Amino acid sequence: MKKIRSTTILALRHNGEVVVAGDGQVSLGSTIIKHQARKVRRLYHDKVITGFAGSTADALTLYDKLEQKLEQFNGNLLRAAVELAKDWRTDKYLRRLEAMLIAVDKEYSLLLSGTGDVIEADDGILAIGSGGPYAQAAATALVRHADLDAEAIVQAAMKIAGSICVYTNQNVVLEKI
Repeated sequence: MKKIRSTTILALRHNGEVVVAGDGQVSLGSTIIKHQARKVRRLYHDKVITGFAGSTADALTLYDKLEQKLEQFNGNLLRAAVELAKDWRTDKYLRRLEAMLIAVDKEYSLLLSGTGDVIEADDGILAIGSGGPYAQAAATALVRHADLDAEAIVQAAMKIAGSICVYTNQNVVLEKI
């Protein structure tokens, strides 16, 4: 999988809750261009939460494609994600897109990539972007060793990632189901 820099997106499924968070920093090389971007959004009648890492224009294209697939398959996230991944991998135009997505609903938490990956984590924790590994490690530790709800875990993990990754800030957008 290609490493996408310049953001942190974290999804956590814990104790019946599903939370997705993303930082707000937009970087161009080593320069911060924006501090409060919204990289987490809802799709399909607010039933699916998504977050992206990578090129904004590419991610917006993928959001549109995922929304079309969700409509086509009546909100079935798994089926829509698999069909999007097939198109993303085989379509000449889509194949060049440089972004990754996390998409969650009440049933599934999925990571989608341009190499055709549709991955569901064993532990309910998914993360992408340059700060993703930091947020994922923090969330894993907090799930195992702290008595916190999903939202508190995600907020703490994003704060930790933002304190370590220079491409991640503390302006977090959080959505939950």
